[in-house]
Amino acid sequence: QVQLVESGGGLVQAGGSLRLSCAASGRTFSAYGMGWFRQAPGKEREFVSAISRSGGTTYYADSVKGRFTISRDNAKNTVFLQMNSLRPDDTAVYYCAAAPVLATVAVATTGGAYRYWGQGTQVTVSS
Repeated sequence: QVQLVESGGGLVQAGGSLRLSCAASGRTFSAYGMGWFRQAPGKEREFVSAISRSGGTTYYADSVKGRFTISRDNAKNTVFLQMNSLRPDDTAVYYCAAAPVLATVAVATTGGAYRYWGQGTQVTVSS
């Protein structure tokens, strides 16, 4: 079992930045690939970014590429999502998730590949 707790969400103006954190407890953090997903009101959950167990491979949705950066600190059992140049359409609840394997981009971007999920943190970007 892995418990995930997100933090760092909030209200920010367009063009601003936020850094989300996801702290993991339970089983060995470094054994899991980690991902960030988001869900806006009235919309389906969508993939944002993912990172391999070692941190050597990262994946990004086209909508955030060049603006968001995912990273992880296995010593601190934490994954981060640095979000820059935020836009109003980035407004959503952001969830982190843990997956045993993220072997391909198809797997990494699929919510079903993730076994554990956090409760989410709200990000609101005002125009």
